[in-house]
Parts: sequence; C-alpha cells; structure tokens
Amino acid sequence: MERNDLLDHIFWHTLTGAHARHADGSGGARRYTQGFSPIVAFADPARPDFAALEAVCAPGEPFYCDSWHGAAPPGWKIDAESTMFRMVWSGAMPAADPAPQAQPLGPRHAAQALELALLCKPGPFGLRTIELGDYFGYFDGERLMAMAGERLRAPGLCEISGVCTHPDYQGRGLAKQLILKLVRRHLQRGDTSFLHVMRSNDAHQLYLRMGFEDYLESVVRVISRQEP
Repeated sequence: MERNDLLDHIFWHTLTGAHARHADGSGGARRYTQGFSPIVAFADPARPDFAALEAVCAPGEPFYCDSWHGAAPPGWKIDAESTMFRMVWSGAMPAADPAPQAQPLGPRHAAQALELALLCKPGPFGLRTIELGDYFGYFDGERLMAMAGERLRAPGLCEISGVCTHPDYQGRGLAKQLILKLVRRHLQRGDTSFLHVMRSNDAHQLYLRMGFEDYLESVVRVISRQEP
C-alpha cells in the first residue's frame, strides 16, 4: 500500500490539526485535554519531546503513545507495551445504510458511553471522547448495547473508534453494522476510513473479512510521569 505521511503520523497530525482545540502541549509534543482520550503524540517519535509534556501531564496520569521506541527518560515510566494494527478500508461502499435504527450519541449519552468503554476496553476513552466526532449506538430501552464513532482525522481520512458491544448483546452483528454505517458516511463525503486494533484482538480477522486491510503495525505503550 502506498505510504501516506498523514496516516503514518495520524495522532500528531490530528492533535495539531483538526483537534488542536482539544489539545494541550507545545513544541514537539501534544496531549488530548483532560477528559478526552488519554493520548499523547510526538512530532518525531524517534526523538520524543518529553520536556514539552511535563507542564501538561500530572504525575501518575496514564497516556497511550504510538510509534515510540527506546527507554523512558528520567521522570517517566512505561506501564505497558504491545503492538497494534492500523487498518484502512479497501472495500466497496456499502449499498445501503446497514444501521438505520442506530441513534446519534450526544452529551446526555456521555456517561453511558464511558461506562460501556470501561467494560469493553476498546482503547483510550474519556467522558468527552464522543465530542470528537459522530457517534452512533444501539439501545435496548435506555440501555446502550453497542456503539462506534469517529476520533482521529486529517484531510481525506477519518478514524472509526470506540467500537464495542456489551457482553449481553454480542453475537448480533451490532458493531459490524455500526462500522459499516460509518464507512458509508465517510465514503459519501470523500474520506477514507481507518481504525486501530490490538494484535491480540480477534476482531482483527473480522475487520480483514469486512474489507479493511493492514496498513502498518506499530508499538503502542502506556506511559506516565513519575512522582517527583
């Protein structure tokens, strides 16, 4: 697949571009403002500017970090490490909206969305994450069964994120329908959908069958500042 600088460094380009108003930091580092997804990004992961984060990251506050290798500098620690796939949609446009009954999620659904994310662990998620893009969900009465939405973005690119289904409602294809709904919306406006999935997640094979293909596999770490 042809390399794309925006996609290669999508966290940085998002935090200094479309989501700059939701970001804190300076120099060669940014983080989402507290309350959004706990993510940091560096302009150059080969030479991460940790000094630029010290004023905006509290000791003990955990953050996800993409593509950075090497030892942690003094005052920081690596709490966890794995790898994830960045996958890009390569299939056709879904012929029709596969989730016409899905409801848009707004501020009044934020607590339910966070509760579902904490249960299902789709990745870094905060109370205000659903403000970063369009989110849709399926409800059983007032209970949120499944959701998916948008997070990272750059010109021509939009991420599908926060994909999860409550264990009581799995096996119905709800998450797949929500993903394809978003793919269709993205293609209609001229964007390419992409998503992230951990190497250990069985959903990787499902996404391949749906029409996504692997773009790259990168290191993902959870890092935090140490107490002074």
